[in-house]
Amino acid sequence: MRIYFAPMEGITDAIFRQAYQACFGGVDKYFMPFVSPSPSLSYTGREEYDIAPEQNRGLHAVPQILARDAVCFLGAAGDFREMGYTEVNLNLGCPSGTVTGKGKGAAMLRDVVELQRFLDQVYANVSMPVSIKTRIGFDDPGEWERLLPVFARYPVHELILHPRTRQELYRGMPHREAVSAALNYLKCPVIYNGDLFTARDVTELQREFPGLSGVMLGRGLLANPALFREMNGGPALETEDMARFHDYLFRAYMKRWRPVTVVGRMHIFLKYFAHCLDVPGKLLRDALKENKQEEYLEAAGRLFRQARLKEDPRYTQPS
Repeated sequence: MRIYFAPMEGITDAIFRQAYQACFGGVDKYFMPFVSPSPSLSYTGREEYDIAPEQNRGLHAVPQILARDAVCFLGAAGDFREMGYTEVNLNLGCPSGTVTGKGKGAAMLRDVVELQRFLDQVYANVSMPVSIKTRIGFDDPGEWERLLPVFARYPVHELILHPRTRQELYRGMPHREAVSAALNYLKCPVIYNGDLFTARDVTELQREFPGLSGVMLGRGLLANPALFREMNGGPALETEDMARFHDYLFRAYMKRWRPVTVVGRMHIFLKYFAHCLDVPGKLLRDALKENKQEEYLEAAGRLFRQARLKEDPRYTQPS
């Protein structure tokens, strides 16, 4: 069973990937947050830093491309090939309104004919393996029945499946029947993504779908960064793990960004860690309100010293 780290925009950047690998490891592939290439194939400074091969040494990092124009996709894939990357991923799953409003991401699932035209051009001309990360439709789970024959036409390197529609975002239960349909219909490897928050969740998924080739985790792993280690039979999460990872990340970010930017980024991670911690609310509030480097580090240190793990540490879905 392969283990992949999901791409999460604004979170799982190159610095995070290297920090996670140093502190925990156990990941078969790290999928980069998407780049959305322009017709001129120009990239933002943030994207250039994130996709630079030197920032991803020692990792099996996979660039993800968000594009509705096949020429743009192929141009970006060519750039990544020249950089030395051995595969790319097509994003057909992003549900963000700013993305789907431009006809990209999950919006491409609405028109099967246009999607097929796009994939025809991509797979006829690309010079490296292309995997696809997708949802099961835009409006309705029944759309999956029309999408499966489309994906079956192409040499998809891997299909990473989040079994919800775009409209469902991350709400409700994943449609597990869509996983069965994919495994029965497709010849390519199928990777499951969605609501895997404990090692037990993964074990039960494997039992239900032994044909799966792997799993991709995102939110559950940010809340419990030792989750991959547990899945591999290693020790369970300890508060010391979180504190060590937090401090490593902080030092790594300080080499690139101003302190106020780093502290803002660390607030994001504390909010995820808090899912697994039994911590007095005041300690968390104190850490999240601090914007200065020294004051923040003092507040975060108090939090980790006084917090205890919850009985069943896991990411908890918002109600």
